[in-house]
Amino acid sequence: MKTGSVYILLCSDKTLYTGVTSDLDERLYQHHEGLFPGYTHTRRPLILLWNSEEMDIQDAILLEKQLKGWSKAKKLAFIRSDIPALINLSVAYRDKEK
Repeated sequence: MKTGSVYILLCSDKTLYTGVTSDLDERLYQHHEGLFPGYTHTRRPLILLWNSEEMDIQDAILLEKQLKGWSKAKKLAFIRSDIPALINLSVAYRDKEK
């Protein structure tokens, strides 16, 4: 079974980058060295804020997709394990007005 990890990086412009990999150490090296021409290339240096345990690669891909759909505030609450903030940030804006 192929495994993978999900990770969140803090970029130099204070944005967050979420990715998935089967080799976290190698992927971090590639990001830090600017070997990817994509999002993180021009936003170095990068700081690893969070990474998951290894899991089935399909589960890792699903988790990455879920996290990518979250706001920066919600991702930071998740990283801090701030459950009340995470719950509050999970409520749809339309439902907060009621």
